[in-house]
Amino acid sequence: MGLVLVLMALTALPASARGEPGLPQPSPTHGPHPDAHPDPLADLAPRGLATFPDSALDDGAALDAPAPAPGPAPADGPSTSEPLLPSLSNLRTFRGLAFDTCMAPSLDTMRRWRASKYGAVGVYYGGRGRACPHQPRLGHRWMKGVQRLGWRVLPVYVGSQSPCVVERHKKGYRIGRHAWSEGVREGRDAVRRAWAVGIRPGSPLYLDMEAYKYRQKKCARATLAFVRGWDRQVRGKGYVPGFYSSADSGVAHMRAAARAGVRDLPSVIWFARWHARPRLSREPVLWRSAWSRQRRIHQYAGNVKERHGGRTLVIDRNLVHAPVARIR
Repeated sequence: MGLVLVLMALTALPASARGEPGLPQPSPTHGPHPDAHPDPLADLAPRGLATFPDSALDDGAALDAPAPAPGPAPADGPSTSEPLLPSLSNLRTFRGLAFDTCMAPSLDTMRRWRASKYGAVGVYYGGRGRACPHQPRLGHRWMKGVQRLGWRVLPVYVGSQSPCVVERHKKGYRIGRHAWSEGVREGRDAVRRAWAVGIRPGSPLYLDMEAYKYRQKKCARATLAFVRGWDRQVRGKGYVPGFYSSADSGVAHMRAAARAGVRDLPSVIWFARWHARPRLSREPVLWRSAWSRQRRIHQYAGNVKERHGGRTLVIDRNLVHAPVARIR
């Protein structure tokens, strides 16, 4: 993600055909839904604030069943094609286009970029694995400033990475021997840092987990334990845990875990599939019932230069229908 995302060259198999490492084997399901929706960007208005048809952005009924009681996932028992996710209610959501960039731009640049088609910005506000760890502009004043300019904010936390992370520059930040407790500790840090910059409860916090070899069983178990520990801590503090990864690695892994009935999973999915049309409802890895209404972000291009208002940035491009930060 940002300047350092390397997408895995993996071929996604249908969910019914995958034997996922460290997870109960799910029962077969029907094939992918047809590619029948119109292009959601066909009539996009400036700043990504157009009214989209629900069929272009939503994947079916909202998954608003009550959250399961905390605890480890059962080793056996029936699997499910629906993720076990808590209800999302009373959230501030955004529908449209967003960009993210490694270093938080100046407020003047953000003002000039209001002439662009984007309406939300992803910011790397915390985590030891950030490519741009020093963010001199990023603080409560900056958050309040971009909100006054009309921007919505997607807060991204880049913490420890999977033990089998692909990106060479991320290998120094791999999860250690105690994955669950590390996830809990970093979830606590994510909440503390969010509060420090004015991001209040009810906001999403997106955990950035770069592409990894999730078919390696030991690695998959450690990564999932870390993510679940992080999610439980973030959710317990009143925030909404989100998850960013490449579609064919981390997102495929979370989808398999959901189908196997694993608990403490992310509430929102931010999937990277570059060199593709921006779409939310037709991602091969995520079927209609998986993270459907108001739960998806598609990062469809990365490391591209754009210039607006006389200012050039290197950005990633995203299509969003998901929660955004509450800033006070």
